[in-house]
Amino acid sequence: MPWSVAPLRLGRSWIVAPDVRTLRARWDRLVGAEGPEREELFRPSRARTPSSSVAALPGQRTGTVRFARESGPCPEPIRLAHGPFDEQWLLPDHRLIDTARPELWRVADARQLFAVEQGYLPGAAGPALLVTAALPAGRSPAGRPGRIRPLFRRPGGEEPNLAPGLLPLLSERYGGRVTAHDVLAWAVAAAHPSAAGCRVPLPARPDVWSTGVELGRRLTDIQLRGAHGGERPRLPGGRRPYVRAPIPARPTTLAYEHGEETLTLDDGRISPVPAEAWEFQVGGVRMLEQWFAHRTAPAEPGGLEAIGPAAWPQEWTSELLELITVLALLAERDGERAALAAEGPWLPRAALREAGVLPVPDTARRPASVLDHQEEGPEGQFALL
Repeated sequence: MPWSVAPLRLGRSWIVAPDVRTLRARWDRLVGAEGPEREELFRPSRARTPSSSVAALPGQRTGTVRFARESGPCPEPIRLAHGPFDEQWLLPDHRLIDTARPELWRVADARQLFAVEQGYLPGAAGPALLVTAALPAGRSPAGRPGRIRPLFRRPGGEEPNLAPGLLPLLSERYGGRVTAHDVLAWAVAAAHPSAAGCRVPLPARPDVWSTGVELGRRLTDIQLRGAHGGERPRLPGGRRPYVRAPIPARPTTLAYEHGEETLTLDDGRISPVPAEAWEFQVGGVRMLEQWFAHRTAPAEPGGLEAIGPAAWPQEWTSELLELITVLALLAERDGERAALAAEGPWLPRAALREAGVLPVPDTARRPASVLDHQEEGPEGQFALL
């Protein structure tokens, strides 16, 4: 997948929140302020201030007047893969984002998938490559940058983001038609981290390829959580987590009772929660602990970050139950992933060179020309692409 994009650089944390109501309240508070107060709430950076002149993001209908004069309604928030297994909401306004990576927004549609490399951390547990249908921020739990690799270079599922000649080569090697989704599935199952970036070996044997693709499809379906028309993940009956004691309005602590397979949020209790779900890590960070921290960590008073729900929303409970399910199902496949990594032999780089797949041409490493978006320039001007 030669075309990759660096992570988004948001610049201000208040434009992301776990719920839509919070973002709308923050927007209303900001546009209701004037002069120095608006500037202070905005949190200016070198890239963005209320006086910055910025074009609209591709595919988004937001204002392009300088934010200092903005008085309109809140733009419709979009789903953001804020981190591994943590989907939140983002204000999709280019005036608020330091580095938004417009090339990603041009290809983000209902058929796109994003493979997100996790920043390398020596000895850290967890998958090296994750998949999301939501626009990804692209950083690991520890804040390390990882490359974002769209599956397609154009909207509508057009032009796979693969090295030219790779699909014909793999189809011939493995004795059947290989698609871009097959390559992504294999990568999800077989990827491993390295100091030089995510590494994905290709097997020499067709049976190993078939096994890995089937495993990768299951892992991808679990991570997508029903996106693209798939089924939402579910554990077998008797193993599904339920709320056994109500979660309080403002929980402050998260803990796990191994003997009872119970997750506690102060006096709230959820069970059964497999130990593998509690221990599931990416980049050395427990996913359940980080998910909880992103929703309960105290914010600095006086800023827009301090605006949040008055009490724990019901949808957060539903999201937590689903997250437990996702992590438990992924952990169940760890043994299969380990077995796949021990298989071999692997295709040597020389075989890819002989087939003309390597070296990858520079044009495949750059974004494709996408001209079917109407993009408004600063101050309402027409944007020439």
